[in-house]
Amino acid sequence: MYQQMAEMRGNGCYFDRAPEKLVLEGYRRWIAGFETGSVVAWEMAFSLYTDLLGSREGNRALSELSYFIRTLRHCSLCPLKSFPFGSHHVCREECLTLGLIAGLQNCDMVTARTCLNAMACPSRQEEIENAAIAFAETLAALDQVLLPIPKFAIDDIISRPQRASYH
Repeated sequence: MYQQMAEMRGNGCYFDRAPEKLVLEGYRRWIAGFETGSVVAWEMAFSLYTDLLGSREGNRALSELSYFIRTLRHCSLCPLKSFPFGSHHVCREECLTLGLIAGLQNCDMVTARTCLNAMACPSRQEEIENAAIAFAETLAALDQVLLPIPKFAIDDIISRPQRASYH
């Protein structure tokens, strides 16, 4: 399944699309900043966002990413994991993040809710959902809409045993 997400229907890589790159690489870089305590990873996220969206829009979207990741870190069921920057592999948490944002953007609330249920306990889901909605809507307003991710793909990811930490 993880490999299937890596390959788009047609030419190119799913992770090379700007919307997916903004979410996945933004997530990875923001998490790395928290994990390492270094601003270098956050500066890399800033560069990614301003390179792809321009200064004003990049700052706007990065602000929403930052709020979403801070909320997710505070409210998630377990520590957030990620692969290194630029990896064409995705871990469970990255898949769920992509699925949540894609579900919200594509009006697939069943998939979005499935991701949310796997990410947070019921008492904290509303906080994550609100932050995710703000991030998803900001990206959509900037014409950065992720491809839909089918619920069966998310179900497959959730059903797999969790692996060791990557980051």
